[in-house]
Amino acid sequence: MTTEQKQEQNERDEAREDEVLFDDKDLTGYRGRWNEIQTGFVDEPRQAVEEADQLVADLVRQITASFSESRSKLESQWSEGEEASTENLRVALMQYRAFFNRLLEA
Repeated sequence: MTTEQKQEQNERDEAREDEVLFDDKDLTGYRGRWNEIQTGFVDEPRQAVEEADQLVADLVRQITASFSESRSKLESQWSEGEEASTENLRVALMQYRAFFNRLLEA
């Protein structure tokens, strides 16, 4: 692995640590819901699939809201005439890159 690749991997790891999509309470709740859905499949397969669809939709909504909030913060700085610091922009780009890579890895 080259020095550049190592640096990129370190930045990706840092961004992942900083960017928590779900707190522990939410993760526990979502995993519990998923386990209930799987268990319910045996007796009610159609209902289980509908509930799985709803659960995934809820997760996507929460992720979208989180990124919209981050984007709104940057946009509000710009609309108020403030310039976002290069460091803030670098961190934002690292978070987007980490999220992008996680989506592609899934």
